[in-house]
This record gives sequence, C-alpha cells and structure tokens, in this order.
Amino acid sequence: MTLTTEARVAAVPGRPAARRPDRLRAWATRAPLLPALIFMIVVTQLPFVATLVISFFDWNALYPEDRSFAGFANYGEVLSDPDLRKSVWTTILLTVTVVLVSLLLGLLLALLLDRRFRGRAAVRTMLIAPFLLVPIAAALLWKHVLFNPEYGLFNGILTAIGGEGAAQPDWISEMPLMAVEAALIWQWTPFMMLILLAGLQSRDPQLVEAARMDGAGDWQVFVHITLPHLRRYLELGVLLGSIYIVQNFDAVFTITSGGLGTANLPYTIYQTFYQAHENGLASAAGVIVVIGSIILATFALRVVSSLFREEVSR
Repeated sequence: MTLTTEARVAAVPGRPAARRPDRLRAWATRAPLLPALIFMIVVTQLPFVATLVISFFDWNALYPEDRSFAGFANYGEVLSDPDLRKSVWTTILLTVTVVLVSLLLGLLLALLLDRRFRGRAAVRTMLIAPFLLVPIAAALLWKHVLFNPEYGLFNGILTAIGGEGAAQPDWISEMPLMAVEAALIWQWTPFMMLILLAGLQSRDPQLVEAARMDGAGDWQVFVHITLPHLRRYLELGVLLGSIYIVQNFDAVFTITSGGLGTANLPYTIYQTFYQAHENGLASAAGVIVVIGSIILATFALRVVSSLFREEVSR
C-alpha cells in the first residue's frame, strides 16, 4: 500500500509542515475569544493585582505622602482587630442562616412544583420573581414596604388582627440581623428552588415507579431515592449561595447601614476604605474575602463538573 503525499510529509521526521495547519486552525478558533480574555484580564485581574500590592502598604488616603511598606502587618491587623473579627463572625452567621433556610424552603417549593397541578407555570413564574429583582430594590422593598413601623405591611397585618392596641414592633431596630436575613432568604429561595427542581426532574422515573410498586411510600421514596439523588444539587446550592452571601453588601447597607451588629466583612471593608481612608487595611481585608470566595468557587466548580460527569455517564 502506498502512502499519500500528506502522509509521507507527516511521516518524515523533522518536518512540522503537517502540524502547521492544525496549529493555524486552533489559533483561528481561539482568536475571536482573545478580545474577551484581554477585557476580562484588564477589568478583573489588574485591579486585583493593584489591590494585592496596596495591601502590603501602610497607606492612608488623607496622607498619601506618608505611605510605607508594611509587609503582612495589615493582614495581621485584619485578623486581630476586634471589630473586624466581629464582622467575620457576622458574615459567617449571616451566610449559614441564609443558605440553610433558603435551601430548605427551596427544597419544599421544588417538591411542590415537581407535581402536576393546574396553574403550575404561573406559580413557578411568581416564585422565581424575587430572584429577578435588583438586590438594592429588594432590600428597599423589605425596609420600607414590609418593615416600616408606621406604614409597613407587617405592622398593618398585626393591626388588622389585634386592633389599634396591637403591638407595633420596630422590626429593624429590635431584630436587625434577622431583618437582613429575611430579605436575603426571600430573594435567594427561588435560586435554590430552581437548582433542586432541575435535580428532581432529572430523576429516573422508572426507579421511582419500581419503588412504589414494591410498596414504598412517599417518605421512603424521598429518603432513599430523592435525597441521595439531590446530594450534588444540594451541595451546588450551598456553595453558590455561600459565594454570594459572603460578598453581600446591598442588604446590609440598605436595611441597617451596617449598624446594630449587622456589619459583615464587605461592609466593614467599605467603612475602612471610604470613612477611615485606610487603603492598605481595606485592601488586605478585600484580599481575604477574595481568597475565601475563590476557595468556595473551586469547590463549586468541582461539584458542577461532577454533575456533568454523572449526566454524561447515564
């Protein structure tokens, strides 16, 4: 059997001519992505590098000429300052509460929407609506329409039930952290619901039908089939929700302005940078938040890739 001309060229050692078309084709397919890649690097990576450099300096914006190299002193102050430590604890408490409660409510709503009933499409659209709102608009809605002690909906309901002598609590002043958590839970429950609903609809219906034919009830099907199947989706919801809530600024700034013990780490960074003008200290705190978010995002990407692998293997 005789070789073709291209095969002979490719077979001759030291002649990369056959590889050139492949390389050119590869570069041709990647070239349209280069502007987006360059734009992403300029917009995201260069500011982060600048923030990282500033975090190693003792730099107050009010005295720009007095800046000096401080090494890791800013990071040590971030980790040792009582107010910053308190903001870290507030961030953890806020994140855990919002993610777990919204995940539980999202699971209940997903189980509801997984059933067929009249008007399911309309109900699903209405349940998704909170997640589509701009975060600052959602926070303003809760602050003025629901929580306001004079004309808010919650106190209006209490007045309608108990009369004019009913208690009129100031929700934000009396339970500030819970007020922020309620607004975030309301907004993020639809997100969890969508993820879990996708997981429910990817179940093997034959497996569920076989379990019911063997006498399994709804609770047994849920515990032994549905929950194990939803494990990856639950993990994904927890990770993606945590990435956002850790960085949340809108609800804290709008509802409580960081007061009454609700200042999380992003709001504390804002105070340090814009009020105390401590550029180096604020940059160090920001780098810590970014590192934490990257760690969470890494786990989220692993969960997503495992989900894809499971779907492909089916």
